[in-house]
Parts: sequence; C-alpha cells; structure tokens
Amino acid sequence: MVPKEVLEEIERLREEIEYHNYRYYVLNDPVITDEEYDRLMKRLMELERSYPEVVTPNSPTQRVGGKVLEGFRKVEHSEVMLSLDNTYSEEEVKAFDERIKREVGTNVSYMCELKIDGVAIALRYRQGRLIRGATRGDGRTGEDVTENIKTVRSVPLILPEPLDVEVRGEIFMSRYEFERINRERMEAGLPLFANPRNATAGTLHQLDTSQVALRKLDSFIYHVYNAPRYGLKTQEDIFDFLRKLRFKVNPHSKLAQDVEGIVKYWHEWLERRHELEYNIDGVVVKVNELTYRDVLGTTAKAPRWAMAFKFPAEQARTKLLNVTVQVGRTGVLTPVAELEPVQLAGTTVKRASLHNFDYIKQKDIRIGDEVFVEKAGDIIPQIVKPIVESRDGDEKEIEIPKKCPVCGGSVGKLNPKEVAIKCLNPHCSAKLKGNLEIFASRAGMNIMGLGEKLIDRLVDSGLVKDVADLYYLTPTDLAKLGPGIGPKMIANLLREIEASKSRPLGNLLYGLGIPLVGAKTAQVLAEHFGSIDRLSQASIEELMRIEGIGPEVAQSIHEYFQNKETKHIIEKLKKAGVRMSEEVQKSDELSDLTFVVTGTLNHFTRREIEEFITKHGGRVASSVSRKTDYVVVGENPGSKLEKARRLGVPTLSEEEFLELVRLKGVKIDNE
Repeated sequence: MVPKEVLEEIERLREEIEYHNYRYYVLNDPVITDEEYDRLMKRLMELERSYPEVVTPNSPTQRVGGKVLEGFRKVEHSEVMLSLDNTYSEEEVKAFDERIKREVGTNVSYMCELKIDGVAIALRYRQGRLIRGATRGDGRTGEDVTENIKTVRSVPLILPEPLDVEVRGEIFMSRYEFERINRERMEAGLPLFANPRNATAGTLHQLDTSQVALRKLDSFIYHVYNAPRYGLKTQEDIFDFLRKLRFKVNPHSKLAQDVEGIVKYWHEWLERRHELEYNIDGVVVKVNELTYRDVLGTTAKAPRWAMAFKFPAEQARTKLLNVTVQVGRTGVLTPVAELEPVQLAGTTVKRASLHNFDYIKQKDIRIGDEVFVEKAGDIIPQIVKPIVESRDGDEKEIEIPKKCPVCGGSVGKLNPKEVAIKCLNPHCSAKLKGNLEIFASRAGMNIMGLGEKLIDRLVDSGLVKDVADLYYLTPTDLAKLGPGIGPKMIANLLREIEASKSRPLGNLLYGLGIPLVGAKTAQVLAEHFGSIDRLSQASIEELMRIEGIGPEVAQSIHEYFQNKETKHIIEKLKKAGVRMSEEVQKSDELSDLTFVVTGTLNHFTRREIEEFITKHGGRVASSVSRKTDYVVVGENPGSKLEKARRLGVPTLSEEEFLELVRLKGVKIDNE
C-alpha cells in the first residue's frame, strides 16, 4: 500500500508542475525559476521511482518520452475533421460574405485567425485527463499519436476541471527549431524537410518518443467539439473556454464585422508574418455565431461557414552564377548556389541551397540558368526550378566534385542507399569538429564540458588538429582561448580529459569515428578483438566472420586502420596513456537463449536490457519467430505480444525475466 501522505504529495506535485508548464509554455510568464521547477520535477521522479505502481500516463514525468512505439493504430473521429475551402482572391472573400448574409442575415460577424502551417490534431479528455491525441488522417479516421502528443509541453495532460471534452487545433514547429533540425540533417547527409509543416508531420510519426520530445513541438487550440454543451455561443466564447482550461490559444485572432475588416486583417498579416516565430500561410475566416454555423452546414469536404484566405507564395526570379561546395562536420558535400542578388521575403538573397547532387540532376539545374528562388517555410532560400524556356545554350551542367574541396581526398557514398556525397577521408580537416563531438560524446570518451562551442574555439585557434591533441593540452594552451575560459573551467576540462583515458575500448572505437561503425558495432569489435592492435591487423575476411558485420562495414574498418593518419593518431593516443585494450568479460549464463523485448520496462531502458542480455551470452532479436525462446513484456506492449501468443512463444514479465536470470546464476546489480 502506498501511504496516503505520499499519494497526496504526488498529486500536489503533478498539479503544481502542470500549472508551471502552463505559465511557461502557454503564457510565457513563469513565476518560479528553472532551478525551482527542476526541484519539483526531481522530487516527483523520486517518488514515482519509489512507488512505480502510482505512475500514470498523465504524469508530467511522461513528457520526456522514452517509449519506442511499434506503430500507430487507426482511430475514428467523434466528428469529421473537414478541410477548408481556399482562396487567394479578395473577390471570392466578398462573394463568401454575400452568400453568408443571404442565408443568415446581415447581423453576422467573423472571427479572423492566423492559419498556422502545421498538422491538425484532435485531443480527447476524460475527467480532465488526456486520453487520446489523433491526427486528421482522411478526416473520418486518423492515427493515434497520444504518446507523441504528451511530449508537447503546451498541451495540458490534466485540465484544471474534471471535464469530458474534445478539442482541436494545430501542432506546429517554430522556425528556430526547424532551422536547427535541418542543420543537423544536412550534417548527417539526410534529406532536408521542405518546411516546418513537413517536419512536424514527420516528427509526429516518429516511433521513438524521446526523439519527438527533443524536437520541441508546440500547439495552438481553436475548436471545441459540441461546443453548445458547455454553454458556448460564439467563437469568442470558445477561445475564452479554451484559455480557462489552460490550452494555448493564438493571441492574434480578431473579430471583424464586415468583409472590409477581413481584408484589412489579411493585408496586415501578409506584411507582418515574418515577425512571428512560426509559419502562417494565410488567415482563416469563420462565422463567429455558432447558431449560424448550424444553419449554414457543410459540404462533403468543408464547412460552408469558414474559409482560408491564403497568402501568395513568395518567389523571386534571378540568375544562377556559380555553384560552390561546402563540406560539413560529417563530411557531407553540399552544393550551394551563388545568385545574382534578389529581394525575397524582406531580405537580400545571394546564396541558396541546392540540397544535394541528386536534387540538381532531378531538377536539371545548370550554371547560367534563370531560376525561381523561394524560402522554404519562409526561412531557407532554395532553388525551386530552372526556367528552361530562357536558356540560350551557354548554360553548364553542374558536376559532382571528384575530390574533396577541403582536403583533396576521394568522395562518394559510404552506403549506396544514401543521397549525400561525402568526403571519404576520415581525417579531413572539415570533419574535425564533428569527429571531436563524437569523440567527446557519452557513447565515446564521455568528456563532460567539451561541447560544440568549445570545440569550435579549440579547432579555430589551431590548438587541436586531431582527436589525440586533446590529451596534450595544457592550462597555458586553454587560457589562450580568451574570455569565458577561466581557471576553474580549465581545471575541470583537463580533469575530464585525464579521466577519459581509462574509458573502455568500445568507447574509444566509437569515439574514433570509424565510418559505418556505431556504438553497438564498436562494442562488438572491442569484445571480439580485445585490443586496438589486434583489430587494426584484422583482414576483411576476419572482420566479416563476426556476426552483424557485412562486407561494406568490414571494408570501411580495414581501410580506416590502413590509413597513415589513423596510425599516427593511435600512436599519439598510446603515448598519452589512453587505454587500448581490455579484458573481455562476457559470461555465458544465457547462452543459446534468444529474447525479444516489447513495451516499456521499469528497471531497464531498451538499450540497457539488450546490453544486459548480450553481456551474459544471450541474443536479442528484433522480431518474434518460432526460434525465439522468450518475449519480455513491459507496459503498453505492441503486436509482438500477439505474435508470441499466436506462435506459442513463452512470455515473461520484467520480474519474471529477472527471476529467470537469477536462477541462471546472473548477479543483478544493487542486489
């Protein structure tokens, strides 16, 4: 039994944290410091760890994600989520107004709202607690994305009143967040999102909820299903009701009494849209009075009482003068268009993204072309297409570089499925900053305090030319970096660097940034070879005999260790005293057993239980088959549990799994 005072404290903490989320993420008006907020959250997490039976889906601790979903089930909407009729014409807006007044009379007003460029969402609450978040889908049936919606901080998990209610609105991504994500995708050689709306849709369909949480989605809510049930008579009432329930409501909506007011509002936001931190692509006009909406009704696709008055797309025509190639932190070669300067979205544009060389080929873009340029999501200038009709024959095709423009090394694709062309030299100076970030990461050498900004300063100053140089830094060297690098910071950093010398071999192998070698493969290599010397002498054939290492990965590892610069760096690391080998401590208590894991566990993360099983000789499979010995089942299991039952594969709860491994002689930490 959970003590009554503990239950009361947990409930109080949850309500208090949700209130402060509302103050911070909805009102942008916090009343406590970040430190005070963190103390509240830490206390709640401590209590929930001590009493896991009281953890609920609506606890604020569940916003950080962590669940890996197996898919999204289809759900039917309570009320069809219709689309809106669009127009770009003032004349059609006037015609809309005339039709409305013919059918319901002249005593009608309009609510004008910004048309948020995001993804429509329906949120259902029972007794004031969020029970479902669903995408629009085809309007009648959407996808259940509740776990991902929980990571959106401006969406309340618990309402201040215990109501049964369903609301609708828009999930969106800020321009800042969109830029950040696209920068990361460019560095990783991944296709860029075309605009924040696409990025939002892609994020809501991520299966890893922790990744959704990292992307910091936001919301605006504007509709209440069956609004008259709550005594609401107008759209103004709906907004007041939503604010009272602590939903985030867009502050720029405005009531218009006539069509002139609508057009004025549209012109105002056409000019001011670049002031916003998020994208809008027009305004939405709604009849304010709900009784008139009932009279006007809907068509098969759209309400007859609302319409979207959209903004014209912002494009400009200019000439492509040349193409330069940038090399990013991960070695990706990105073509950049050099343009005749042109005014676009309030700024002068001289350069634009060409994304990648496949995009250039697909669009048949050539140097000397007249081109259309627009800002993707009003942010990143990009070439939309060439104006083929204006060609005079002097245009030149854009060729893929044969050598890296920075180091002169060979270029190509590490994986045939990749879009990006990369510099294949693992020690290209353009990749050094990215290599250092991997080296210092938690899965690498775990050097706390060595972040992106400090890495930039170390490289730009010339103090660090490869990862091994970190171990030769002195207090005098670091003091030369200038303001913000004080004695305490220098001492802490050097202490962290010294401590990293004793990290396990698997961490070092991952930190070296061997192409195609991730953290899991690095650990496999460390366990198999036991030392960097043995690994560096392995043939391609020997590498391929290791389970999970195919010809491409084996070739990449072999070439990496044959590289002269690699040998030089490893020698420097050895001289600095970095650990180069380890005793392989792998037991066999679970040998010959194959496990599949599904659902969320209390004692392990997914990665931790997989490492635990393999450490003790077992095997982890990603799908259930007749060869599976056990399926370990956590909370909210997916289709793997159903398949296990269908095939007659034994299932274990987390406690049953722990009991099994104890019987096998495995010692559990902290027991």
